[in-house]
Amino acid sequence: MTNERVNEHLESAAKVEVNVREVFNIDSDLIVTGFREPGVYVPEIDKGYHFNKEVTLAILAGFEHNRRVMLQGMHGTGKSTHIEQVAARLNWPCLRVNLDGNISRLDLVGKDTIVIKEGKQVTEFQEGILPWSIQRPIALIFDEYDAGRPDVMFVIQRILERGGKLTLLDKNRVISPHVDFRLFATANTIGQGDFSGMYRGVQVLNHAQIDRWNILASLNYLPQEEEVSMVLDQVANLTGKYRSKVDAMVSLASLTRKGFVAGELSTLMSPRTVITWAENTLIFDDLSLAFKLSFLNKCDEQERELVAEYFQRCFGRELMLTE
Repeated sequence: MTNERVNEHLESAAKVEVNVREVFNIDSDLIVTGFREPGVYVPEIDKGYHFNKEVTLAILAGFEHNRRVMLQGMHGTGKSTHIEQVAARLNWPCLRVNLDGNISRLDLVGKDTIVIKEGKQVTEFQEGILPWSIQRPIALIFDEYDAGRPDVMFVIQRILERGGKLTLLDKNRVISPHVDFRLFATANTIGQGDFSGMYRGVQVLNHAQIDRWNILASLNYLPQEEEVSMVLDQVANLTGKYRSKVDAMVSLASLTRKGFVAGELSTLMSPRTVITWAENTLIFDDLSLAFKLSFLNKCDEQERELVAEYFQRCFGRELMLTE
């Protein structure tokens, strides 16, 4: 689809009211605005997704009232997915940008490129993802926000102001945001840096910039029963003999998280890891082998005996560390 047709499709989308209780299955009488039909850049709906009420309301406030929303939480809690699944049910176009060390100011803002026009090479300014998005009804998500380079973060800071205008100094141009442009971010920390060693590469962020985010929500791991249900939904083809083991798998994951908080482990099992374990169990038809390949081998050698003890407590049998 050409840029012209993309723009035409985005601009022609009709609005509709969305009942939060019916659509998100949470206890709320809110009615929010969405788009009538899904279109380009709208994420696919995961019918088995489990919504956290507080986080969902925070994200919906971002969409409905144009608030800048940042989600903070441990890895694997599904921060970006949570935003995408809300956008999917609102039929709101959504783009994700990972602020890793390779993302530069030019990637965000744009740069001059050489193009061929009428058989001749000419220099033309190519917009980056930021000016392109800000002019359209798009929800832009900055993933790993606390890992962004300082020069990149100061570019983003321009659109965090109340008016949200973006100045392109290279083109002597000021861009006003589209009325349906929305901005979200996800982070493992809250701009304070990381001293645990778990999230190497994160930055201590400018407090003036953190202050410009209107809503900060924390997404933690799901309660036991909800996480079990989520794993079963995500790995729906688990057979009977393994399906009954999911509760014990989640219990083991919970023990690793408690061990991490207590300083006994240097790594932990996220819900993503549990899903990977379940998927690998189907591949190898061996729950113990799948556990080793999915998580145990990531652990420090000195910590593996403790993890094996967790396994024994949850499954009632010993995990052989060496074959």
